[in-house]
Amino acid sequence: MSKRHLTKQQQRRIERNQTKTQDAVEQRQIEDTADELGADQNGRVVACFGKKVDVESDLDNESLTKRCHLRANLPSIVTGDRVIWQEGDPQGIVVAVKPRSSELCRPDNRGRLRPVAANIDCIVIVIAPVPEPHRNLVDRYLVASEHQGITPILVMNKSDLMDDDNRDTLLDMLTSYDALGYDCFQVSAFSGDGMGLLTDRLDRITSVFVGQSGVGKSSLLNTLAPGTDTAVGALSEAITKGTHTTTTARLFHLPNGGEVIDSPGIREFGLWHLDPADVVNGFVEFRPLLGSCKFRDCQHMGNEPGCAIEEALTRGELTRERVSSFRHIVQSLETVR
Repeated sequence: MSKRHLTKQQQRRIERNQTKTQDAVEQRQIEDTADELGADQNGRVVACFGKKVDVESDLDNESLTKRCHLRANLPSIVTGDRVIWQEGDPQGIVVAVKPRSSELCRPDNRGRLRPVAANIDCIVIVIAPVPEPHRNLVDRYLVASEHQGITPILVMNKSDLMDDDNRDTLLDMLTSYDALGYDCFQVSAFSGDGMGLLTDRLDRITSVFVGQSGVGKSSLLNTLAPGTDTAVGALSEAITKGTHTTTTARLFHLPNGGEVIDSPGIREFGLWHLDPADVVNGFVEFRPLLGSCKFRDCQHMGNEPGCAIEEALTRGELTRERVSSFRHIVQSLETVR
């Protein structure tokens, strides 16, 4: 009798059922050990691994990090979340999640909004001469930061790799964002240039590092917090896009009291959860012009008469790079939808 071949849909259904069965078994094990758990205590999630997380205790005079299960029906938990947990042996249990003061979110491949990190004060957008930085990706991070009310700063790492071919372009890019009021830093984790200023800026706040793979986020972290020894990957010679060395977001403590969440590198940052009005508000230099267009429903795409943004571009008050970036983002929203 020939072996039956399953379709991909049937295979996925079987995998989902197996996962549900395994989750149910683990949940029963958690409930069976409930009487052996310690009292409720506060903690901070410092790393996530699917159905389990690492929680750092808030207890004074005790440095404790514990791998914990998640109690059933909890909302999505990410690195940086403040939680209530109970200590067990060998693993504890997270029983509740506290409200977030802020969160960085991005849509997944199905358009569902997923948090990346929680309770952060600053988004550190890391770029480098190699891989070549893309303004549109930087602008997407800036729009997300503005929309979620989190302070962004721009860090160009690997400044020692600038040469005669790219120096002017890179410095012009930093200057343009500095002119918009964003804090910009030019550093090298390799040589240490500029790292003192960046260290001072990140002192006593919680930041999340974002950016393309290969820009040196992990190298920056290793320099900011000696002894961290985060894995550092080499650039792919074929595509010069970098290799993913960070596979889960982790929270690290800096010597001067700050905290950094190192996130996996991503080459795209979708804004599909926003509408065009949110996007245009995310471009800080556009805000004084909003409401000044001839037509109230102006979309600022360059083909409407009396568009205040187009007129400001013609007068040289806005840069063509930023206006083009805005329009590219809006068009991408329409394409996805």
